Amino acid sequence: MTQDAPHDARSAGRSGETLRVVLADDQALLRGAFRTLLDSADDIVVVGEAGDGRAAVDLTRRLHPDVVVMDIQMPDVDGLTATAEICADPDLRTSRVLILTTYETDEYVAAALRAGASGFVGKGIDANGLLDAVRTIADGEALLSPAATRSLVARFLATPDSAVSPRATLLTTLTPREREMVALVATGLSNLEIADRMYLSPFTVRAHVQRAMTKLEARDRAQLVAIAYQTGLAHTDPPRDADRG
Repeated sequence: MTQDAPHDARSAGRSGETLRVVLADDQALLRGAFRTLLDSADDIVVVGEAGDGRAAVDLTRRLHPDVVVMDIQMPDVDGLTATAEICADPDLRTSRVLILTTYETDEYVAAALRAGASGFVGKGIDANGLLDAVRTIADGEALLSPAATRSLVARFLATPDSAVSPRATLLTTLTPREREMVALVATGLSNLEIADRMYLSPFTVRAHVQRAMTKLEARDRAQLVAIAYQTGLAHTDPPRDADRG
């Protein structure tokens, strides 16, 4: 099932800074609640809804949204399969997928990241958290909730070779500030949250994180988190005050 926005939301998104979103969830009541929330923001508009993964892929190919907010468990084609199809399509390289699910397990987190998702958050996230997540993903950054981060870390630490990383020697190339940033990223904090905590601008934080990723040869933020724990730069228990979603 698909449902398009009844107005010219697409042209509004192209001409200004409005972020265009497609919602994919098989529960119509939840889609309606998420749509109301997202549409309440001045800079976000929901341009379409899908009730299953196949409809989500078709709608994304037609509308080219900035962000697809995707549930995992849906009939016919699930959210992970739909995410992989969207992320593998070169024509959709500007459309990013944010997984929004009840299941923040290591299996789902890892599968979502392998599929190409840019973010993974739980449905327990608060209203401002969801709006910020959509903006973060649209801005080209990756985002993992603290719970998803812990699940990912547990998965990597459970592997036989997790105690030693070939990138450990690369830690010496990081500046003290970059090491600090990587450790904070490993707690599941977004760049904006790190900026607030460190009294820095989000642009400065993003620059530090990106330089650290380059030096550590991390392909994305999720791998940066794994490297932080594998090399001992971060501890196995992220701070509890980072747990907000």
